[in-house]
Amino acid sequence: MIEKVIAYLDANQEKFVAELQEYVSFPSISTDPAYAQQVRACAEWLVNHFRRLGLSSVLHETHGHPVVLARTFKSEKPKRPHIVVYGHYDVQPPDPLDKWVTPPFQATIRDGHFYGRGTADNKGQHFVHIKAVEAYLKTDTDLPCDITFVIEGEEETGSTGFASWLKENAASLHCDAIVISDTSMPAPDKPALTYSIRGLVNFEILVEGPSTDLHSGVYGGIVDNPITVLCKLLAAVHDKSGRIRIPTFYNDVKPITAKQKSILSKGSIPAKQLKKILGVRAFGGEKGFTLEERRTSRPTFEINGIWGGYIGQGSKTIIPSKAGAKISCRLVPNQDPHRVYNAVKKFLTTLAPETVALRFQYGAGSKPYMLNPDTELAKAALTALQRAFNKQPMLIKEGGSIPIVSEMTRLLKADAIMIGFALPDAQIHAPNERLDLECFRKGQYTSAFLWQLLPQACK
Repeated sequence: MIEKVIAYLDANQEKFVAELQEYVSFPSISTDPAYAQQVRACAEWLVNHFRRLGLSSVLHETHGHPVVLARTFKSEKPKRPHIVVYGHYDVQPPDPLDKWVTPPFQATIRDGHFYGRGTADNKGQHFVHIKAVEAYLKTDTDLPCDITFVIEGEEETGSTGFASWLKENAASLHCDAIVISDTSMPAPDKPALTYSIRGLVNFEILVEGPSTDLHSGVYGGIVDNPITVLCKLLAAVHDKSGRIRIPTFYNDVKPITAKQKSILSKGSIPAKQLKKILGVRAFGGEKGFTLEERRTSRPTFEINGIWGGYIGQGSKTIIPSKAGAKISCRLVPNQDPHRVYNAVKKFLTTLAPETVALRFQYGAGSKPYMLNPDTELAKAALTALQRAFNKQPMLIKEGGSIPIVSEMTRLLKADAIMIGFALPDAQIHAPNERLDLECFRKGQYTSAFLWQLLPQACK
């Protein structure tokens, strides 16, 4: 009966694109309180969309942005294998706006791509699963499994409200597998199962000097400049080989196994191609590891933003009273966000001179996640990808993080299958974000095949 499902998908691509354009048009920016109403409007649109397709759907409140829950069945206790599909409807801010060729929330089709904020991260990706389920329902084709969609609105801010909601509702969401499409694939002809993602911890550092900005001529030479202190502290984190100098930082990091090295080498993007995609002159990072190992399997310490002093037109000769930085560390299996944060805090506090005060503000943290690629669930996902793309799928590790994955797998007592359809040049979190239309279509095929294959894998 799968032929009817595939035929429905093929016949309705134009409609699906138009629906996704409407979905993308909501500036559901979770990081900015000014967009709270738009975030809610987007969630309400999604609830109504699910209902029109015949699913029962409810908007659940959290202490943050709401969660959209939709089920293909009516009872909270599914009778068949139960699959949870996770995604997020919130998006990153579109800045800088002047770098967009077309408006970020006016989704545009050109050159075989769908341009707009959220097309790849994550509206377009979880939309493929919604459309595949629609194809089953509209063709009266039996779904071999029961499916619950859980689409949250805080992934880009750490999923704090969603995490609390998940703990409270975990019992009704226990499932046999979790399906997530919020990762990538190396190329249009290289579908991939992401079996590992890095964890994350982010925080802010504030260096406080004098009680107010000072005249740099009158007091320069006797007062330590907070910006100078901050720069010295941050510069001390890495040694000349790119290794992080913080004591205990690597204590929980396991060596990359020979098998993992082999998998990484097969899924790596050629250096020349990657350099072109990124627009860099040369690569940096920790020496002694391949590009793919550095990108996916080693922990990092990154400065995401830095501020202090005067940056307006002309000059203002001051010693600023404060300077700050936003930091994120990507973590690999066995690393714990709080242990890493405490290690960083201790290291920088020890180095700081007594002329300033250091303040730290913890942001959010998530643990890494790794799926055993030899499980039946992984094999089912690989088979679905092979049938959809007619290409041998790859196993890859992803350097990015999905904050809630490790917590979901623990609470719902199920493994997560991560199959992404964004390409390396999708410009995620950057201007001109895009989703390849052919990957969008074949993602729907993958989902349609997946619902046929997962029930057997769950036994």
